[in-house]
Amino acid sequence: MENLFFGCDIKNKFDLKGSERNRLVDPTDQQGEIVLLDENLVQMSWSKPLYILSHSKAVLKDAINRDSTFLEKNQVMDYSLLVGLDHKSNVLVLGIIDYIRTFTFDKKVESFVKQTGILGGIGKLPTVISPERYKQRFIDAMDRYFYTVPDRWEGLSKI
Repeated sequence: MENLFFGCDIKNKFDLKGSERNRLVDPTDQQGEIVLLDENLVQMSWSKPLYILSHSKAVLKDAINRDSTFLEKNQVMDYSLLVGLDHKSNVLVLGIIDYIRTFTFDKKVESFVKQTGILGGIGKLPTVISPERYKQRFIDAMDRYFYTVPDRWEGLSKI
């Protein structure tokens, strides 16, 4: 994780999980290096969306799908996509981080308790979810977060 941005001029960093529950940071209330979250990216996208080329989006979707499938098969959940914009080269730098939390028995119990509302909080989706559900939420959100912009070659192969 520490090496992801090595040699890059990154101003804004985003830690994206695909959840919008408790995923907002007030940058004015933070000191030191600020890492923004999912809701910060969504709010920023209203005025400054992160556009990528169609080919880049296809590569990104494939990589996220393959990596999250691997993590799901190993019962890993709670990973994030760390994203930064390198202002020198105007390139998005990203990678999956925090892939060490497995869906152990205690997490299964926590998810069940929160889902059933035994201790309150009924009606809210649990924050701890199975690797299968986590993977799907993650893939869907990453697809929504990055918008495509056509390049000059877009649509030429279609007759």
